[in-house]
Amino acid sequence: MGGLVDRRAILVTTLLLFSGIIMLYSASSPFSLRHYGSDTSMLIRQLMAAGVGILVLILLESWDYHNLVLLNDVLLVGGILLTVLTILPIGISDGRWLPLGPFTFQPTEAVKFSLILFMAHSLSRKGDKIRTFSEGVLPYLILLGLLAAIVIVQPDLGMILVLGAVVLAMLFFAGARILHLLAVCSASVPLVFVAIRLAPYRFARLLSFLNPQAYSQSTGYQTLQSLTAVGSGGILGRGLGASHAKLFYLPQSHNDFIMSVLAEELGFVGVLAVAALIGALVWRAFRIAESAPDRLGKLLAMGIGFALGFQTLVNLGVVIGLLPVTGLTFPFFSNGGSSLIITLALVGVLLNVSKQGGPA
Repeated sequence: MGGLVDRRAILVTTLLLFSGIIMLYSASSPFSLRHYGSDTSMLIRQLMAAGVGILVLILLESWDYHNLVLLNDVLLVGGILLTVLTILPIGISDGRWLPLGPFTFQPTEAVKFSLILFMAHSLSRKGDKIRTFSEGVLPYLILLGLLAAIVIVQPDLGMILVLGAVVLAMLFFAGARILHLLAVCSASVPLVFVAIRLAPYRFARLLSFLNPQAYSQSTGYQTLQSLTAVGSGGILGRGLGASHAKLFYLPQSHNDFIMSVLAEELGFVGVLAVAALIGALVWRAFRIAESAPDRLGKLLAMGIGFALGFQTLVNLGVVIGLLPVTGLTFPFFSNGGSSLIITLALVGVLLNVSKQGGPA
Protein backbone atom coordinates (compact mmCIF):
# COMPACT_ATOMS: atom_id res chain seq x y z
CA MET A 1 0.00 0.00 0.00
CA GLY A 2 1.33 3.42 -0.93
CA GLY A 3 0.30 5.38 2.14
CA LEU A 4 0.55 8.75 0.37
CA VAL A 5 -2.56 10.67 -0.60
CA ASP A 6 -2.70 12.10 -4.13
CA ARG A 7 -1.47 15.66 -3.64
CA ARG A 8 -2.31 16.71 -7.18
CA ALA A 9 -5.95 15.75 -6.63
CA ILE A 10 -5.93 17.80 -3.41
CA LEU A 11 -4.44 20.80 -5.23
CA VAL A 12 -6.99 20.66 -8.04
CA THR A 13 -9.86 20.26 -5.55
CA THR A 14 -8.61 23.26 -3.55
CA LEU A 15 -8.42 25.41 -6.68
CA LEU A 16 -11.91 24.36 -7.76
CA LEU A 17 -13.40 25.01 -4.33
CA PHE A 18 -11.72 28.43 -4.01
CA SER A 19 -12.73 29.45 -7.55
CA GLY A 20 -16.25 28.17 -7.05
CA ILE A 21 -16.76 30.22 -3.88
CA ILE A 22 -15.57 33.41 -5.59
CA MET A 23 -17.77 32.81 -8.62
CA LEU A 24 -20.77 31.92 -6.48
CA TYR A 25 -20.52 35.24 -4.67
CA SER A 26 -20.25 37.14 -7.93
CA ALA A 27 -23.20 35.33 -9.53
CA SER A 28 -25.49 35.30 -6.48
CA SER A 29 -24.95 38.75 -4.93
CA PRO A 30 -27.82 40.57 -6.75
CA PHE A 31 -30.29 37.74 -6.04
CA SER A 32 -29.11 37.46 -2.45
CA LEU A 33 -29.46 41.20 -1.88
CA ARG A 34 -32.99 41.32 -3.28
CA HIS A 35 -34.35 38.21 -1.55
CA TYR A 36 -32.33 38.05 1.68
CA GLY A 37 -31.36 41.67 2.30
CA SER A 38 -27.62 41.06 2.07
CA ASP A 39 -25.38 40.39 -0.90
CA THR A 40 -23.38 37.89 1.18
CA SER A 41 -26.26 35.79 2.54
CA MET A 42 -25.97 33.03 -0.07
CA LEU A 43 -22.18 33.21 0.08
CA ILE A 44 -22.25 32.55 3.83
CA ARG A 45 -24.49 29.52 3.33
CA GLN A 46 -22.18 28.17 0.66
CA LEU A 47 -19.17 28.72 2.91
CA MET A 48 -20.91 26.80 5.69
CA ALA A 49 -21.63 23.95 3.27
CA ALA A 50 -17.99 24.05 2.15
CA GLY A 51 -16.90 23.76 5.77
CA VAL A 52 -19.12 20.73 6.32
CA GLY A 53 -17.94 19.26 3.02
CA ILE A 54 -14.28 19.66 3.97
CA LEU A 55 -14.89 17.87 7.27
CA VAL A 56 -16.65 15.04 5.40
CA LEU A 57 -13.77 14.90 2.91
CA ILE A 58 -11.22 14.60 5.74
CA LEU A 59 -13.30 11.87 7.41
CA LEU A 60 -13.69 9.83 4.24
CA GLU A 61 -10.07 10.33 3.23
CA SER A 62 -9.03 8.67 6.49
CA TRP A 63 -11.81 6.03 6.58
CA ASP A 64 -10.71 2.83 4.81
CA TYR A 65 -13.00 2.48 1.82
CA HIS A 66 -13.18 -1.28 2.42
CA ASN A 67 -15.03 -0.53 5.65
CA LEU A 68 -17.04 2.35 4.18
CA VAL A 69 -18.61 0.20 1.46
CA LEU A 70 -19.92 -2.18 4.09
CA LEU A 71 -22.46 0.56 4.82
CA ASN A 72 -23.47 0.98 1.17
CA ASP A 73 -26.77 -0.86 1.62
CA VAL A 74 -27.73 1.29 4.60
CA LEU A 75 -26.67 4.48 2.83
CA LEU A 76 -28.55 3.62 -0.36
CA VAL A 77 -31.75 2.60 1.41
CA GLY A 78 -31.51 5.70 3.60
CA GLY A 79 -31.08 7.94 0.57
CA ILE A 80 -34.05 6.30 -1.15
CA LEU A 81 -36.27 6.69 1.92
CA LEU A 82 -35.32 10.35 2.26
CA THR A 83 -36.11 10.86 -1.42
CA VAL A 84 -39.51 9.21 -0.90
CA LEU A 85 -40.21 11.77 1.84
CA THR A 86 -39.90 14.55 -0.74
CA ILE A 87 -42.77 13.14 -2.81
CA LEU A 88 -45.17 12.21 -0.03
CA PRO A 89 -48.12 14.62 0.37
CA ILE A 90 -47.33 15.34 4.03
CA GLY A 91 -46.19 18.93 3.66
CA ILE A 92 -42.54 18.56 4.73
CA SER A 93 -41.02 19.16 1.29
CA ASP A 94 -41.64 21.54 -1.60
CA GLY A 95 -40.13 19.31 -4.27
CA ARG A 96 -36.58 18.02 -4.28
CA TRP A 97 -35.41 19.28 -0.89
CA LEU A 98 -35.98 18.40 2.75
CA PRO A 99 -35.79 21.16 5.37
CA LEU A 100 -32.99 20.95 7.94
CA GLY A 101 -33.59 23.94 10.18
CA PRO A 102 -32.59 27.06 8.21
CA PHE A 103 -31.08 24.87 5.47
CA THR A 104 -32.34 22.32 2.97
CA PHE A 105 -30.96 18.98 1.80
CA GLN A 106 -31.40 17.26 -1.56
CA PRO A 107 -31.64 13.49 -0.89
CA THR A 108 -30.95 12.51 -4.50
CA GLU A 109 -27.39 13.81 -4.07
CA ALA A 110 -26.96 11.26 -1.27
CA VAL A 111 -28.45 8.61 -3.57
CA LYS A 112 -25.84 9.45 -6.21
CA PHE A 113 -23.04 9.03 -3.65
CA SER A 114 -24.38 5.77 -2.21
CA LEU A 115 -25.15 4.34 -5.67
CA ILE A 116 -21.48 4.63 -6.64
CA LEU A 117 -20.45 2.87 -3.41
CA PHE A 118 -23.10 0.17 -3.86
CA MET A 119 -22.25 -0.59 -7.47
CA ALA A 120 -18.50 -0.62 -6.88
CA HIS A 121 -18.89 -3.05 -3.96
CA SER A 122 -21.38 -5.28 -5.77
CA LEU A 123 -19.59 -5.32 -9.11
CA SER A 124 -16.21 -6.02 -7.50
CA ARG A 125 -17.65 -9.36 -6.33
CA LYS A 126 -19.57 -10.18 -9.48
CA GLY A 127 -16.74 -11.93 -11.33
CA ASP A 128 -17.55 -13.49 -14.71
CA LYS A 129 -21.28 -13.18 -14.04
CA ILE A 130 -21.01 -9.58 -15.23
CA ARG A 131 -20.80 -11.00 -18.77
CA THR A 132 -24.34 -12.36 -18.54
CA PHE A 133 -27.44 -10.19 -18.87
CA SER A 134 -29.65 -11.87 -16.29
CA GLU A 135 -27.11 -11.86 -13.47
CA GLY A 136 -24.68 -9.18 -14.56
CA VAL A 137 -26.85 -6.36 -15.91
CA LEU A 138 -30.51 -6.92 -15.10
CA PRO A 139 -30.29 -6.52 -11.28
CA TYR A 140 -28.81 -3.04 -11.67
CA LEU A 141 -31.40 -2.08 -14.26
CA ILE A 142 -34.14 -3.05 -11.79
CA LEU A 143 -32.48 -0.88 -9.14
CA LEU A 144 -32.19 1.99 -11.62
CA GLY A 145 -35.86 1.59 -12.56
CA LEU A 146 -36.84 1.84 -8.90
CA LEU A 147 -34.76 4.97 -8.43
CA ALA A 148 -36.10 6.54 -11.62
CA ALA A 149 -39.71 5.82 -10.64
CA ILE A 150 -39.19 7.72 -7.37
CA VAL A 151 -37.06 10.60 -8.65
CA ILE A 152 -39.27 11.36 -11.65
CA VAL A 153 -42.15 12.17 -9.31
CA GLN A 154 -40.16 15.04 -7.74
CA PRO A 155 -39.62 15.70 -10.74
CA ASP A 156 -35.88 15.60 -11.54
CA LEU A 157 -35.16 14.14 -14.96
CA GLY A 158 -31.62 15.55 -14.84
CA MET A 159 -30.70 13.46 -11.81
CA ILE A 160 -32.23 10.38 -13.45
CA LEU A 161 -29.90 11.05 -16.38
CA VAL A 162 -26.90 11.14 -14.03
CA LEU A 163 -27.92 8.01 -12.13
CA GLY A 164 -28.57 6.13 -15.37
CA ALA A 165 -25.23 7.19 -16.82
CA VAL A 166 -23.42 6.14 -13.63
CA VAL A 167 -25.05 2.69 -13.69
CA LEU A 168 -24.20 2.07 -17.35
CA ALA A 169 -20.66 3.46 -17.02
CA MET A 170 -19.84 1.33 -13.98
CA LEU A 171 -21.24 -1.76 -15.69
CA PHE A 172 -18.93 -0.98 -18.60
CA PHE A 173 -15.94 -0.46 -16.28
CA ALA A 174 -16.71 -3.78 -14.59
CA GLY A 175 -16.63 -5.65 -17.90
CA ALA A 176 -20.26 -5.96 -19.00
CA ARG A 177 -20.81 -6.83 -22.64
CA ILE A 178 -21.04 -3.84 -24.95
CA LEU A 179 -23.97 -5.40 -26.81
CA HIS A 180 -25.93 -5.68 -23.58
CA LEU A 181 -25.30 -2.03 -22.74
CA LEU A 182 -26.18 -0.90 -26.26
CA ALA A 183 -29.42 -2.85 -26.06
CA VAL A 184 -30.25 -1.15 -22.76
CA CYS A 185 -29.54 2.29 -24.24
CA SER A 186 -31.72 1.53 -27.27
CA ALA A 187 -34.58 0.30 -25.10
CA SER A 188 -34.37 3.37 -22.88
CA VAL A 189 -34.91 5.85 -25.71
CA PRO A 190 -38.69 5.32 -26.04
CA LEU A 191 -39.02 5.33 -22.24
CA VAL A 192 -37.30 8.70 -22.03
CA PHE A 193 -39.49 10.06 -24.80
CA VAL A 194 -42.63 8.89 -22.98
CA ALA A 195 -41.41 10.51 -19.75
CA ILE A 196 -40.86 13.77 -21.64
CA ARG A 197 -44.12 13.61 -23.58
CA LEU A 198 -46.29 12.91 -20.54
CA ALA A 199 -45.02 16.00 -18.71
CA PRO A 200 -46.03 19.21 -20.56
CA TYR A 201 -43.19 21.26 -19.10
CA ARG A 202 -40.58 18.68 -20.20
CA PHE A 203 -42.03 18.54 -23.70
CA ALA A 204 -42.00 22.33 -23.84
CA ARG A 205 -38.32 22.28 -22.86
CA LEU A 206 -37.58 19.85 -25.67
CA LEU A 207 -39.42 21.98 -28.23
CA SER A 208 -37.66 25.13 -27.05
CA PHE A 209 -34.31 23.34 -27.24
CA LEU A 210 -34.98 22.44 -30.87
CA ASN A 211 -36.10 26.00 -31.70
CA PRO A 212 -35.38 28.44 -28.83
CA GLN A 213 -36.22 31.50 -30.94
CA ALA A 214 -39.82 30.35 -31.30
CA TYR A 215 -40.14 30.19 -27.50
CA SER A 216 -38.06 33.22 -26.65
CA GLN A 217 -40.58 34.54 -24.13
CA SER A 218 -41.27 31.21 -22.42
CA THR A 219 -39.32 27.96 -22.22
CA GLY A 220 -36.60 29.13 -24.59
CA TYR A 221 -35.86 32.27 -22.59
CA GLN A 222 -33.17 30.76 -20.36
CA THR A 223 -31.27 29.23 -23.25
CA LEU A 224 -31.29 32.45 -25.25
CA GLN A 225 -30.19 34.53 -22.25
CA SER A 226 -27.46 32.01 -21.51
CA LEU A 227 -26.19 32.18 -25.10
CA THR A 228 -26.28 35.98 -24.93
CA ALA A 229 -24.19 35.96 -21.76
CA VAL A 230 -21.69 33.47 -23.15
CA GLY A 231 -21.37 35.38 -26.41
CA SER A 232 -20.95 38.78 -24.77
CA GLY A 233 -18.05 37.48 -22.69
CA GLY A 234 -15.89 36.91 -25.73
CA ILE A 235 -12.35 35.68 -25.16
CA LEU A 236 -11.42 37.53 -21.96
CA GLY A 237 -14.82 38.53 -20.55
CA ARG A 238 -16.24 41.75 -19.15
CA GLY A 239 -14.37 41.34 -15.87
CA LEU A 240 -15.15 39.65 -12.57
CA GLY A 241 -18.40 41.01 -11.15
CA ALA A 242 -19.43 42.79 -14.37
CA SER A 243 -22.05 40.34 -15.65
CA HIS A 244 -25.33 41.77 -16.94
CA ALA A 245 -27.07 38.39 -17.08
CA LYS A 246 -27.04 37.95 -13.30
CA LEU A 247 -29.03 41.19 -12.93
CA PHE A 248 -32.24 39.11 -13.22
CA TYR A 249 -32.04 38.62 -16.98
CA LEU A 250 -30.94 34.99 -16.65
CA PRO A 251 -32.98 32.85 -14.20
CA GLN A 252 -30.92 30.45 -12.05
CA SER A 253 -27.75 32.37 -12.86
CA HIS A 254 -26.23 31.24 -9.55
CA ASN A 255 -27.42 27.63 -9.90
CA ASP A 256 -27.70 25.72 -13.18
CA PHE A 257 -26.39 28.60 -15.30
CA ILE A 258 -23.50 29.85 -13.19
CA MET A 259 -21.12 28.96 -16.01
CA SER A 260 -22.99 31.43 -18.24
CA VAL A 261 -22.11 34.17 -15.76
CA LEU A 262 -18.53 32.92 -15.57
CA ALA A 263 -18.29 32.96 -19.37
CA GLU A 264 -19.60 36.53 -19.46
CA GLU A 265 -17.26 37.79 -16.74
CA LEU A 266 -14.10 35.75 -17.44
CA GLY A 267 -14.63 34.86 -21.08
CA PHE A 268 -13.68 31.75 -23.00
CA VAL A 269 -10.34 31.70 -21.18
CA GLY A 270 -12.08 31.46 -17.81
CA VAL A 271 -14.38 28.66 -18.93
CA LEU A 272 -11.43 26.80 -20.43
CA ALA A 273 -9.48 27.13 -17.17
CA VAL A 274 -12.35 25.76 -15.07
CA ALA A 275 -13.00 22.94 -17.54
CA ALA A 276 -9.28 22.11 -17.44
CA LEU A 277 -9.38 21.88 -13.64
CA ILE A 278 -12.38 19.55 -13.71
CA GLY A 279 -10.68 17.55 -16.45
CA ALA A 280 -7.53 17.32 -14.33
CA LEU A 281 -9.53 15.98 -11.38
CA VAL A 282 -11.24 13.39 -13.60
CA TRP A 283 -7.86 12.43 -15.06
CA ARG A 284 -6.43 12.02 -11.55
CA ALA A 285 -9.40 9.80 -10.67
CA PHE A 286 -8.65 7.43 -13.54
CA ARG A 287 -4.93 7.50 -12.75
CA ILE A 288 -5.76 6.61 -9.15
CA ALA A 289 -7.93 3.77 -10.48
CA GLU A 290 -4.95 2.38 -12.38
CA SER A 291 -2.88 2.13 -9.20
CA ALA A 292 -5.72 1.07 -6.87
CA PRO A 293 -4.83 -1.95 -4.73
CA ASP A 294 -7.91 -3.94 -5.73
CA ARG A 295 -10.92 -4.11 -8.02
CA LEU A 296 -13.14 -2.34 -5.49
CA GLY A 297 -10.84 0.66 -5.33
CA LYS A 298 -10.55 0.75 -9.09
CA LEU A 299 -14.32 0.79 -9.60
CA LEU A 300 -14.79 3.44 -6.91
CA ALA A 301 -12.23 5.77 -8.46
CA MET A 302 -13.54 5.29 -12.00
CA GLY A 303 -17.15 5.75 -10.89
CA ILE A 304 -16.31 8.98 -9.05
CA GLY A 305 -14.30 10.34 -11.96
CA PHE A 306 -17.05 9.52 -14.43
CA ALA A 307 -19.81 11.06 -12.28
CA LEU A 308 -17.93 14.36 -11.91
CA GLY A 309 -17.00 14.51 -15.57
CA PHE A 310 -20.43 13.56 -16.89
CA GLN A 311 -22.30 16.09 -14.76
CA THR A 312 -19.86 18.79 -15.85
CA LEU A 313 -20.31 18.00 -19.54
CA VAL A 314 -24.12 17.94 -19.27
CA ASN A 315 -24.17 21.31 -17.49
CA LEU A 316 -21.87 22.89 -20.07
CA GLY A 317 -23.98 21.40 -22.86
CA VAL A 318 -27.06 23.11 -21.42
CA VAL A 319 -25.24 26.42 -20.98
CA ILE A 320 -24.20 26.59 -24.63
CA GLY A 321 -27.50 25.26 -25.97
CA LEU A 322 -26.34 21.82 -27.06
CA LEU A 323 -28.64 20.05 -24.59
CA PRO A 324 -32.11 20.79 -23.19
CA VAL A 325 -32.32 22.38 -19.74
CA THR A 326 -31.84 19.61 -17.15
CA GLY A 327 -31.50 21.40 -13.81
CA LEU A 328 -28.13 19.79 -13.05
CA THR A 329 -25.60 21.79 -11.05
CA PHE A 330 -22.01 22.47 -12.03
CA PRO A 331 -19.69 20.71 -9.54
CA PHE A 332 -17.96 23.01 -7.01
CA PHE A 333 -19.54 26.17 -8.49
CA SER A 334 -23.34 26.09 -8.47
CA ASN A 335 -25.23 27.27 -5.42
CA GLY A 336 -26.37 24.33 -3.31
CA GLY A 337 -24.99 22.91 -0.11
CA SER A 338 -26.06 19.33 -0.87
CA SER A 339 -24.27 19.25 -4.19
CA LEU A 340 -21.08 20.75 -2.75
CA ILE A 341 -20.98 18.45 0.29
CA ILE A 342 -21.54 15.31 -1.80
CA THR A 343 -18.94 16.41 -4.35
CA LEU A 344 -16.36 16.85 -1.58
CA ALA A 345 -17.43 13.51 -0.08
CA LEU A 346 -16.73 11.81 -3.40
CA VAL A 347 -13.29 13.44 -3.50
CA GLY A 348 -12.68 12.18 0.04
CA VAL A 349 -13.34 8.57 -1.04
CA LEU A 350 -11.12 9.10 -4.08
CA LEU A 351 -8.27 10.34 -1.89
CA ASN A 352 -8.63 7.31 0.36
CA VAL A 353 -8.28 5.01 -2.64
CA SER A 354 -5.19 6.94 -3.71
CA LYS A 355 -3.67 6.60 -0.24
CA GLN A 356 -4.03 2.83 -0.29
CA GLY A 357 -2.69 2.40 -3.81
CA GLY A 358 0.74 2.91 -5.29
CA PRO A 359 2.08 6.07 -6.97
CA ALA A 360 -0.30 7.26 -9.72
